[in-house]
Amino acid sequence: MPLTDAAVRNAKPDAKVRKLSDEKGMYLEISPAGGKWWRLKYRIWGKEKRISLGAYPDVSL
Repeated sequence: MPLTDAAVRNAKPDAKVRKLSDEKGMYLEISPAGGKWWRLKYRIWGKEKRISLGAYPDVSL
């Protein structure tokens, strides 16, 4: 299920890093300190990689 702006805004930090998945490898990573970063998971030659796309709300949904 795709994320909504309300779900992203209301996401609260936990004791551990939390991930809210969107689609096709994109997810929102929420740190225990409260930071929210957009990340994209992908594979090249069988190895899993990830890239940061920016912080929420600087980079919107």
